[in-house]
Amino acid sequence: MSTSPLSIDVYVAPMRPYTCPDQLGEGEVATWAPSSSTLISGPTEGILIDALLTFENADQIAAWAKNFGKKITGVYITHGHSDHWLGLARLLQHFPEARGYAAPEVAARAAWEAEFNRKTKYWTSRFPGELPETPVVPEGLNTDEILVDSQVVNLIHVGQGDIEGSTIFHVPSADAVVCGDVVYNNVHMMMYEADEAKRQAWVASIDAVAALNAKTVVAGHKSVGAADLPENLAASQRYLRDFTTLAKKGGRVEDMVHGMLELHGERDQPHTLWISARAEVARRA
Repeated sequence: MSTSPLSIDVYVAPMRPYTCPDQLGEGEVATWAPSSSTLISGPTEGILIDALLTFENADQIAAWAKNFGKKITGVYITHGHSDHWLGLARLLQHFPEARGYAAPEVAARAAWEAEFNRKTKYWTSRFPGELPETPVVPEGLNTDEILVDSQVVNLIHVGQGDIEGSTIFHVPSADAVVCGDVVYNNVHMMMYEADEAKRQAWVASIDAVAALNAKTVVAGHKSVGAADLPENLAASQRYLRDFTTLAKKGGRVEDMVHGMLELHGERDQPHTLWISARAEVARRA
């Protein structure tokens, strides 16, 4: 059995414009958040965590991952939001021996999103010509233990992140955890589906990540070049609590956006903050 620790390497797709049908606020620019895909590898094998969204995302992840010279045995998806798995169809063309996997709750949400997009064109209208006509939905796993060159990677069902049914991947030998959208790194956090109760549950999910005491914490949305530090756990919790504090004051969408920018203006992707603020105000109605 291999005793060398597994390695963690992270690819980040930069923030980019997209076709947004929504009416934008004053100064708001429609961009998609910078997003990460992680290679967990041993001497000969590797797995990828998250396939991202577009053909370009998948092609760039594949070219990057192939530089490491490992046999990619699987692509694992952290949660069901389509911007983390719609790239799977294209990515698996580059790695025909691999398959896409996810926890059952993640695979179920991905299947729901695929049908939702088929009916509404939610994603294809926002990224025209950039997505597969027939998506590949990840297969549901029947185990929480993944082996990479005989070293264990643990899938952990943490529950609430920016979506319910979120999972993380703990790599004990590397003292690392790959968090999907349970943790953000210098990027505004998406709360389109997270009301106050879910934000409280999300804070508790981050506590569960923190209890692993990992030295490397990879966020699903992170700025290009941002270090994968455990400090992002407390920073994400602080952001969630600050958002709730401002939400309780009432006020308009613009009030929430400007209040959060005063506290967290250094973060990338303010468009996500606008989306979150609009959703929070709509929940009051």
